[in-house]
Amino acid sequence: MTPAAYIDRHASRLTRRLQRLVALPTVNPPGEHYDAITRLLTQELTGVGLQARRYSIPTAHLRRSLPREQWAFPRFNVLGKRRVPGAKKTLHFNAHYDVVPVSGDWRHGSPFSGEVEQGWIYGRGTADMKGSHAALLLALEALQATGTVPRVNVEVSFTADEETDSQLGAAWLVKNAPISPDFALVMEGGEEGRVCCGHNGTLWLEVAVHGRAAHGSRPDLGVNALEKMSALVLALQEYAARLARLGFTAPDGTVMHPTLNLGGVFASGPGGKINTVPAFASFSIDRRVLPRESHAAAERELRFELAAAARRIPDCRITVTRTSENFSCYAAPTGAFPGALAASVGRVRRRPAAFTVSTGFNDMHFFSHHLRIPTLGYGPGGRCEHAVDERASLKELTGCAKIYADLLMTFAG
Repeated sequence: MTPAAYIDRHASRLTRRLQRLVALPTVNPPGEHYDAITRLLTQELTGVGLQARRYSIPTAHLRRSLPREQWAFPRFNVLGKRRVPGAKKTLHFNAHYDVVPVSGDWRHGSPFSGEVEQGWIYGRGTADMKGSHAALLLALEALQATGTVPRVNVEVSFTADEETDSQLGAAWLVKNAPISPDFALVMEGGEEGRVCCGHNGTLWLEVAVHGRAAHGSRPDLGVNALEKMSALVLALQEYAARLARLGFTAPDGTVMHPTLNLGGVFASGPGGKINTVPAFASFSIDRRVLPRESHAAAERELRFELAAAARRIPDCRITVTRTSENFSCYAAPTGAFPGALAASVGRVRRRPAAFTVSTGFNDMHFFSHHLRIPTLGYGPGGRCEHAVDERASLKELTGCAKIYADLLMTFAG
């Protein structure tokens, strides 16, 4: 029996495995049920022939990275390995196991029931991205059951906290875990006939605007921070328009542009209310950085524009803090690894694969930027990620399992 035939015959095992994973509500924040799911995933990797270990994030590191209200929620990462005699290269598969919180009224079961209906499995995490766990585990099981030996050494990691900033997940893994991959496949970003070869980066800044409080009956005695913030936001629109003229053309012909998204809150400070001139306001900036743009240059330019705009506004004092940064990444789809994955996708789906670049971001950049290895994204995907009735197609899940198995059977690095 071939691995593909095994996957078809045992597709129900994938469904049941995914239902068990979805039933553990690994909601982040705060980071619930991480202990239970990482124990389960360690057992699953051991069961399909890998040497698996669970790594606990040290308390000191956890407390430096998380707000105090999350200190009671431990973080874990799982790593599995299989050394293949004669193999010269190592391929690393990665997926995160945390999910975003649930809201809204679900029409198909409850958010963590894993209900199956008309070819779809519903539940938080089915699409983002526990479906990838189940697909890879069935692929590895199929190779083991049919006596098919991969042509590369295999590493698999299941990591924490991608839905926040991944600092205790993939970022910790590439810096601290005993991994030595030559190639990495993050199991999201690309799906169906599209292979992801890069993604935008993010630069997040918090801009605090400082005014002076006064009684609401005498606004002339104060400096209204909200008004200054509004003027500053309007002044940034010209800069946003200039950014929109920059572009990056992805391999599929899509032209991408850097973007600037503004949001935030304002307040009068301690004791502030409707009859007080606001002494403080703040807003956030989400700057999306294109592949091959310099993050350092993007931040310098944005800080310069903010300072210049503030100088043009009377009595406008600001402080700017970087709150998060995720690097962009891009791997030209010309090497052996992109060619092998595209070939596997094409063989299973019976049509040529296309390469794309994601406007969002995932954990690809940790492998690409820190380890400096070719990194791609591909998984079963789904519909309504982060929304009501999130779901994954059972057909796409089994198809993805076949693609992973085919890649391991054919790619030697």
